[in-house]
Amino acid sequence: MNRQFLRFGILLLCFPGLLWGAAVDRYDVAWTSPGHDSSASMPLGNGDIGLNLWVEEGGDLLFYISKTDAWSENARLLKVGRLRVALSPNPFAKGEPFRQVLKLGEGEIEIEAGPAPTSTLVRVWVDANHPVIRIEAESKQEFQMRAELETWRTAARELSGKEADSAYGMEGGPEPVLSYPDTVVPNLPDRIVWFHRNEHSIWPLTMKLQGLEAVAGKLSDPLLNRTFGGLVEGDGFKTVNATTLTSAAAGRRHQLAVHVLTSQTPTADDWLAQLEKQRQTTDAESLARAREQHLHWWREFWDRSWIRAEGTPEAETVTRGYTLQRFIAACAGRGAFPIKFNGSIFTVDAREPGETYDADYRRWGGPYWFQNTRLIYWPMLASGDFDLMAPLFRMYHDALPLANMRTPIYFGHEGAFFPETMYSWGAYANTNYGWSRAGKPVSQVDNTYIHYYWQGGIELTAMMLDYYDYTHDESFARQTLLPFAESVIQFYDRHYPRDAGGKILFMPAGALETWHEAVNPMPEIAGLSAVLPRLAGLPAASGEQKAAWKSFASKLPPIPVAGSNGEQVLAAAQQLIGPIRNSENPELYAVFPYHLYGVGKPSLPLARRTFDQRRVKGTGGWYPDAILAACLGLADTAALFTAKNFSSVNHGSRFPAFWGPNFDWVPDQDNGSVALIALESMLLQTDGRRIFVLPAWPSGWDVNFKLHAPGNTTVEGIYRHGRVEQLDVRPAARKADVTLISKQ
Repeated sequence: MNRQFLRFGILLLCFPGLLWGAAVDRYDVAWTSPGHDSSASMPLGNGDIGLNLWVEEGGDLLFYISKTDAWSENARLLKVGRLRVALSPNPFAKGEPFRQVLKLGEGEIEIEAGPAPTSTLVRVWVDANHPVIRIEAESKQEFQMRAELETWRTAARELSGKEADSAYGMEGGPEPVLSYPDTVVPNLPDRIVWFHRNEHSIWPLTMKLQGLEAVAGKLSDPLLNRTFGGLVEGDGFKTVNATTLTSAAAGRRHQLAVHVLTSQTPTADDWLAQLEKQRQTTDAESLARAREQHLHWWREFWDRSWIRAEGTPEAETVTRGYTLQRFIAACAGRGAFPIKFNGSIFTVDAREPGETYDADYRRWGGPYWFQNTRLIYWPMLASGDFDLMAPLFRMYHDALPLANMRTPIYFGHEGAFFPETMYSWGAYANTNYGWSRAGKPVSQVDNTYIHYYWQGGIELTAMMLDYYDYTHDESFARQTLLPFAESVIQFYDRHYPRDAGGKILFMPAGALETWHEAVNPMPEIAGLSAVLPRLAGLPAASGEQKAAWKSFASKLPPIPVAGSNGEQVLAAAQQLIGPIRNSENPELYAVFPYHLYGVGKPSLPLARRTFDQRRVKGTGGWYPDAILAACLGLADTAALFTAKNFSSVNHGSRFPAFWGPNFDWVPDQDNGSVALIALESMLLQTDGRRIFVLPAWPSGWDVNFKLHAPGNTTVEGIYRHGRVEQLDVRPAARKADVTLISKQ
């Protein structure tokens, strides 16, 4: 017994993630009955390839396949395909024992079904390190396995009515919005191969419409010839027809692999050759070795950080929601493009009032809304999920050349701005830009909600600065942060006039989407006030850059404030013009995301008064009140809103963390992400080198946590029964920077 205990202790010392790995199993999702359709699916993924998997009652195992870069001709993010797997004898027969478990620690779904002792075990996983899906089945009795590709994009058809919204940006244009068919490769003896290839593209039309035709030749079309699809194979399998593969003989164990590829190639044959080469490379590694490395990735992921709150039902709900939301982000966060706020890669067959659509449908379509997308990425800093942030930074880095070329065409000066709603390559969504251009300047954007909404570039600069502070990645600072920041700051410096006192006059401007016209709005002033001193302090910045940024910072107008009930509060702008159009509180951008006010900072009462008197109050979806309450040290309010977000139920989905649709679509990535940011901020906040521990933690919740802080720092602690029982800061030298804020 002592020897076993010692061995276990050594394992924990060598592999501390084992302890949390065991803890994360508590939040596995287990079902004891099959589902009815894709709304009863579980998510799974490797960061780029995603599955929605379910088992039909009395039927088969099915899953949709998604990929982060499966962009269609119309810039819709499509499903790659759907696969049906049938077993004979069928363990999923109606009334037989059934258990399906999403095993978070292993990154897999395990299904055991059928009568004992001849039940069948099925394991499905998406290899964390290779572009392949694995389906393994075994039983004590012999059985056969059959896989069938199910296609629904079989012919070109027009998307009309509400379904056209899933091609957001193209509806109402001069040409019909079409969905094009997939191709299934015929006459293959031992595999299924299919693909969707973009023989058309909205890119040329978009560039011409938006006055960018002259610079299009310096860029490449990101949609044309983009091809995505897959290959299904298995040892001992043969084709029945082009879409069906079956085991040649019954056996006690069968395995299938689904290889998935997206690539832009001159011809379809070139894509097929790439797919075959990818298959050979993947298959060259043994399944045992691939699985070992897969499990290793997930162990390391769960060991990066954790939050395990206990002590009340609300705390347990919060821990479960936090764990599942972080898992969903990991399943979709390492691909070629950022996570879509409106469904990620886990959309399913859709139900809208009076209508049903296929799984390619999502409200708000393919463009990225920065105000929504940002919320997915802010919590990745404290969780240490830095690899998941790379796709967001890469998309904007790749869109920077277009942004730099657009500004002189639109405004006659240098710099870069980024639309609030943009296609992945940086152009406006066409509907927002406006189809009718007669008599309008090229710079006019018809959608007044976003006409002056460019401040996302400032916020992304702030996020990049945080990323650098956390990682000290000098290469990132030189190659991504500095070029991006220089262009964004240059835009603001050149674009706006100076007032009589020499200060920047942000006019014409807007305050987010809420006031379409404003003078000196808070988000711009707070954002630039926050990022300019930090940029000027970057070691990688040149002396010329530092001087320019310091000079520009000196020209910023003061933070807008206003009187309210005899006391000052933060204001949305120096002057607001016209009616209220949306439900944001721009004045609180000074608290989040720009952190000019908060715990440990001057004027905290001013910020708290502003929060108390905010115009719009609530939580759910992208509402940030849970985050704001945490940043202001309002523990009980932050806990209440965070628990509400993680308690929300979407009755149309079986999986408990498929929130929504809220303002967007299912699964809504903002609802869970807001709660992640809030929960982390309740435990840990930073200000320069200072680290505040438990700045907004409710005394009635116990917690075991590990989070990240700037300077490659981790903070690990246990708070129980109102007392801090353990606090471990690494590196140890950083412990001097910690301020403990608790209710001891």
